[in-house]
Amino acid sequence: MNLRILLILGALSAFGPMAIDFYLPSFPTLAREFATDVEHVQLSLASYFVGIAFGQLIYGPLADRYGRRRPLLVGVLLFTLASLGCALAPSLDWLIAARFVQALGGCAGMAISRAVVRDLCDPLESAKTFSKLMLVMGVAPILAPMGGGVLLELFGWQSIFHGLMLFGALSLVGILLWLPETLRVDGAHPPLSGALRRYVKLLGDRQLIGHGLTGGVAMAGMFAYIAGSPFVFIDLYGVSPQNYGWLFGFNAAGFILTAQFNGWLLRHHGPGYWLQRTIWVYLLAAVALLAVALAQPKALWPLMIPLFICIASLSCILPNASACAMAGQGSQAGSASALMGSLQFIVAAAAAGMVGVLHDGTARPMALIICVCGALTVVLAISTARHARRQSLEF
Repeated sequence: MNLRILLILGALSAFGPMAIDFYLPSFPTLAREFATDVEHVQLSLASYFVGIAFGQLIYGPLADRYGRRRPLLVGVLLFTLASLGCALAPSLDWLIAARFVQALGGCAGMAISRAVVRDLCDPLESAKTFSKLMLVMGVAPILAPMGGGVLLELFGWQSIFHGLMLFGALSLVGILLWLPETLRVDGAHPPLSGALRRYVKLLGDRQLIGHGLTGGVAMAGMFAYIAGSPFVFIDLYGVSPQNYGWLFGFNAAGFILTAQFNGWLLRHHGPGYWLQRTIWVYLLAAVALLAVALAQPKALWPLMIPLFICIASLSCILPNASACAMAGQGSQAGSASALMGSLQFIVAAAAAGMVGVLHDGTARPMALIICVCGALTVVLAISTARHARRQSLEF
């Protein structure tokens, strides 16, 4: 895969973190602008989560029927126009609705980019490509809040959505000029009328669902960290908001570096081999994190060590699980990617919500959810691998 296509896929993968993290610094400003409180402003974030979780299911069948480019172009155009709609919002209700439409457009890139990787790469190369795309998942949460904060201070909250509109427009140009159609012309293009039946059939695919949920539950641990870390770092341990960004960036740097190390590991063994091994690193670090949280240390650093290992190990688990899940999907890669992405986002968002439900003024809720995610990741990965071995023996 050439660098130009890789950069376009990276931009498409960034629609989620960009649109989520870019406007987080504006919450207090939006609350004042619309004469409400931050809790009501957060509904605009919830509407985006709902749009991402279910919007991907729309694009899967479209990408399998009409190719990858056309649904991508429609989705990115919708994201761009909805970003303008957010900037022009005269009320909070308008903003919440526009954010939902924005998610319906942006999730096209998230779902279809995985299908493009599957079209162009075998399972081993797919895992390497997904590892490179992990750079985006690691860098975007660092740069997006910083960039959003700068725009907010200099030009007001509307400029944040103007920035997202520009990002969407540039991505649209990149797709038009440099992203070729990757769905094979001579392959089967299933009709839209059978989309629901295909999804039901895919739900019975143990490899897709097993590996997809392995990655989804692992990713849920990251969402729990994102949801819980502001309270743990800032309120519980007194870290300043500025230094919180540095600590967040430190963990993101581990995520990025390990993703590239995963690419090196894949030179020696396939994604399934490393998936079965890195899940244990995640679980052991998560257990250590919970043990430290239960001890309630007076300093933050004892928590930071196992937390760093948890986040870093995810950048090996996520690309390898995605590559294993998408292997063999062929002409239905769009639907398979959409279903996997939707399930993963629902699980991850639920985990983030549980951190808030269990909030008790300590680091224990965050650590507990991450630990449960680690245990479930191991169970799902092992059971899926055993099922695959049984199937191979039968044949």
